[in-house]
Amino acid sequence: MQKNTLKSGIEISEVGLGCMSLGTDVNHAETIIDEAVQQGITYFDTADLYDYGENEKIVGKLLKKYQNQNDIVIGSKVGNHFNKETKEHYWDPSKEHIMRSVKESLQRLDLEQLDLYMLHGGTIEDNKDETIEAFERLKEEGLIKAYGISSIRPNVIDYYLKNSNIETIMMQFSLLDNRPEDLLEQIDQHGVKVLARGPVSKGLLTSKSTEVLEKKFKDGLLDYNYSDLTDTISKLNSEYDNLSAVTLNYLKSFNALGSIITGASSPKQLVDSIQNYHETLTEEQIKHARSIVKNLEYTNHLS
Repeated sequence: MQKNTLKSGIEISEVGLGCMSLGTDVNHAETIIDEAVQQGITYFDTADLYDYGENEKIVGKLLKKYQNQNDIVIGSKVGNHFNKETKEHYWDPSKEHIMRSVKESLQRLDLEQLDLYMLHGGTIEDNKDETIEAFERLKEEGLIKAYGISSIRPNVIDYYLKNSNIETIMMQFSLLDNRPEDLLEQIDQHGVKVLARGPVSKGLLTSKSTEVLEKKFKDGLLDYNYSDLTDTISKLNSEYDNLSAVTLNYLKSFNALGSIITGASSPKQLVDSIQNYHETLTEEQIKHARSIVKNLEYTNHLS
């Protein structure tokens, strides 16, 4: 599998496993993790908030046997105070919280150093300089190798690109949700890589698109009302046999791409995703698919 290199030299597989959907059954999660490694995935994405710390524990435990032989890269996220018992959480991007939370994440992951640590959200009102100072301090102390943000707010992204040494931006990105296109040139100019989440738009860009459309999208999606969405999916299905391969090839066409983050609830689902990733479309096929969907733009958090 193709690997892409971050500014710090960390190499991540072009498909990463989004571990949020692993669940809390360790034995079941192990079948998915093992299949991911078998398929060439080396980037594994988690967060302290996922299952209120349990996800990090499972990821750390199951990846332990691969740590020294498969170039495994683990990314986690921070910024939420949470209470495991009450399931309550609130936003806190303070230096104090980040400095304390990384040690808790490292303990749960059973690591001495975390490869990638990302801010799990963020607003323009945050004390962003304090947040950046925390991440820089963690790098100096050797507790993390690199840091980034997870955000779809253009004003927040712009600030971190101009004022920090972020190496990744995780953002919702697919053929249907193509809003990030407007930001990619700036992101690429700063040598930052995009971690694309939601690549199949909650199942709309899969073989089950019609079923998913009826079940989940009666109210439409972003700038699409239900009728628009139905017409668009119908047109894509009439011209392409594999919508997942289309959206994955679309994402692969951008220089700023670091990794496509895919979730999996079973080993078979993961194998199917990797097969779709390896299916190659021509540049013309990708351009044509792009012409079928709407040009979307961010409308909030612009300044």
